Amino acid sequence: MTHSADDTIAPDRTVRLLDTTLRDGEQAPGVSLTPDEKVEIARSLERAGVSVVEAGSACTGAGERQAISRVTDLDLDARVTSFCRGMESDIDLALDCDVDGVHLVVPASDRHIEGKVGTSHEDNLEKTAELVAYAKEHDLWVEVIGEDGSRADLDYLVDLNATAVDAGADRICFADTVGHTGPERTAEAVSRLADVGPVSAHTHDDLGLGVANALSAVSAGADLVHCTVNGLGERAGNVALEEVAIALSHVYDVETLDLTELYGLAQTVSRATGVQLPPNKAVIGENAFTHESGIHTDGTLKDDKMYEPYAPETVGRERRLALGKHTGRAGVAATLEEHGVEADEEAIAAIAERVTELGDRGRRVTDADLLAIAEDVTGDDRERVVELLDLNATSGGAVPTASVRLEVDGEERVASGTGSGPVDAAVSAVREALGSMADAELDSYHVDAVTGGTDAVVTVEVTMMRNDRSVTVARSEADITRASVEAMVDALDRLLAADQQPLAPADD
Repeated sequence: MTHSADDTIAPDRTVRLLDTTLRDGEQAPGVSLTPDEKVEIARSLERAGVSVVEAGSACTGAGERQAISRVTDLDLDARVTSFCRGMESDIDLALDCDVDGVHLVVPASDRHIEGKVGTSHEDNLEKTAELVAYAKEHDLWVEVIGEDGSRADLDYLVDLNATAVDAGADRICFADTVGHTGPERTAEAVSRLADVGPVSAHTHDDLGLGVANALSAVSAGADLVHCTVNGLGERAGNVALEEVAIALSHVYDVETLDLTELYGLAQTVSRATGVQLPPNKAVIGENAFTHESGIHTDGTLKDDKMYEPYAPETVGRERRLALGKHTGRAGVAATLEEHGVEADEEAIAAIAERVTELGDRGRRVTDADLLAIAEDVTGDDRERVVELLDLNATSGGAVPTASVRLEVDGEERVASGTGSGPVDAAVSAVREALGSMADAELDSYHVDAVTGGTDAVVTVEVTMMRNDRSVTVARSEADITRASVEAMVDALDRLLAADQQPLAPADD
């Protein structure tokens, strides 16, 4: 079959994905995977339906070979392979790990043939044929990768890969090793190589063209794409598996794996590598299906597809309506409805205005914040876990002291405390009364300007965190100590209610 650079990707095409997170991905600075982590990731890749798992480079050392062997012992449906340099000893080490196949990497560009390896073009062809034959004699599946293929002379690249196929290679790979080229050159090269034998594409993202080059390669005849989860890899990384998979599915109706596994796979790799997912990352970033803008939120509520290319459930995600400075009334109303809070149009408008004010100050508005604002605006009360009944604070003596009386789940608790000032003393008293229930952190404490006149009022805003939840509460009083304690108690009350855990007795 003759391929041309302007071929399109037909929906009946069979395209598979090769994942090299455990090899090329691990070469990202600061990433080092233990054997257990490699096993966990390999199992996740298997659940997703990845066709080939490159488990590592057997030549790296004994620890790496142990990790590769652990992956081969899983007896995956996926083919498990090892990266090999152009030497028989590397193939022997891969055989020791009981892999199904190897990726033989040989130089393709003049820079690599003459500058890196120091050989001639003719000797490079001869050596490649010998290595392929040696690997095939040992019953290995063999893919030959011409390193730096995107910068190689195209006629020589074709000769090199034809030599590999003639020697028995199962497939050949076009490698844009340094993310150097664009879709046009990729299509030209792959279309030539596809006439030689089954061809793969290995693209990097140095120019931000990883996905474009991968799709261009597929359109020109490639039927296997090398990827890494989350786009991990050296420099700017390899092309991201999740991006190639969703692009082929959504744009071309070509299915490569189980898309619903993508988000879980991304999280598994992120935890193992310690590399956090960028919030704006396609498919798996926190913001990919999060809507804050009033226009977008309103449109999304009317029609799921209004501002999303595909449903979040497609890739194992959920849609989220964020609250912030851009939130409109529709977003506020929808979030309140989720929590079973009823509010009329006037109240929703007032709540939305308060949410915007918090967002303008750079704050992320949580659901707990919204509920606190809604309660304040509507005047509705709720069943409280903790309520402040009485507060006394003195600062006239040498050490400021305070005492509080709280109602905790229907039980009165009284405690006192000291501190560097009356507010500090009152907070200590509250913590003493609540005991282990008060294991929340005060994330921020802000006092607004005091109003003038005889009825001067101060507004205190606190943000508290507990069990990865946060809530911001503001209280206005003539007395800064009372405003501070009421805000803190209200925040704790909301956090405790959100936990929905049995209440602990006060510490003795």
